Amino acid sequence: MRRLGILFGGKSGEHEISLLSAASVIRAMEESHYRLVPVGITKSGEWLLYEGPPELIENGKWEALGQRFEIGSLRQYMDIALPILHGPYGEDGTIQGLFEMLDIPYCGCGVLASALAMDKIASKQVFQQAGLPVCAYTWLPSERLEEGLEEEIRRIEGLMPYPLFVKPSNMGSSVGINKAKNREGLVEALMMAAKYDRRIIVEEAIPCQEYEAGVIGNYGNRVSVIGEILPSQEFYDYKAKYFDGGKSRMCIPADISPELSEELRDLASKAYEAIDGAGFARVDFFRDRGNGRIYINEINTIPGFTSFSMFPLLWRAAGLEYGELLERIVDLGYERYHAKNNR
Repeated sequence: MRRLGILFGGKSGEHEISLLSAASVIRAMEESHYRLVPVGITKSGEWLLYEGPPELIENGKWEALGQRFEIGSLRQYMDIALPILHGPYGEDGTIQGLFEMLDIPYCGCGVLASALAMDKIASKQVFQQAGLPVCAYTWLPSERLEEGLEEEIRRIEGLMPYPLFVKPSNMGSSVGINKAKNREGLVEALMMAAKYDRRIIVEEAIPCQEYEAGVIGNYGNRVSVIGEILPSQEFYDYKAKYFDGGKSRMCIPADISPELSEELRDLASKAYEAIDGAGFARVDFFRDRGNGRIYINEINTIPGFTSFSMFPLLWRAAGLEYGELLERIVDLGYERYHAKNNR
């Protein structure tokens, strides 16, 4: 029986969401033909083998039952890895690089695609180069907040009108994102984003509808149905995503025309190819309520896998149940590994 390592936790600000996602994945795959090997990473970066029920992962009590081991011996415990690590150190190419160095097959995007998608600035630059639509934006290093804050504020105000969205370039799950409606709000938002990353992106705030599409595949992509986010908050922030008691809603499939659905699905596939996506990802879009223009917001290479996350629900609506989706993702990991190592 092949051993499937499921990695969760991590050092990022999305640690708790990773726990929820991993517990859902483990439950869905308990009856699979893989032997599951859960591997947790604490917030301090300690690696622990975990043997216990998934509910203890959800509430954080798993750490007390974990067994320490050396990262270099990871290959002794698994035949293929499924990282369910959201945010920095898990979704940004770092863990993927470790798998490459240890010669461990793994699921999902590779080093390049993971790093590009995680960095909101770099991904927008790649999308632009590929001729794909993105909203107006600018960026700055956090050091500029100390050396030239007033100059940066004037520069940003000269490029785009308020309101503005301010985000850390390398975070997910809407962590550290704020909407600035005036100069005072912009300064506060920049300072908040700087706590999470040294690169900060500032985007125009588009009155929009938010759509999402799931993509799976390595060298030929399959795109799910389109879903629409109906946030409970002013925008789909961290609280609205995970802790609003179900007030935020998802419309799956989205109530849109077949033509718009096909346009979004085509853009999702092209964006995925532009970053050299592999395995799976979720592509997020904005649609301007005023003029109907579509913009690619971002790609999540390890989207949420909780029972209420958009990615698995999109594929369920497309006819691929949760367990089947995970099995397909693991198959794609093996496929990519063998293709790379048998040229």
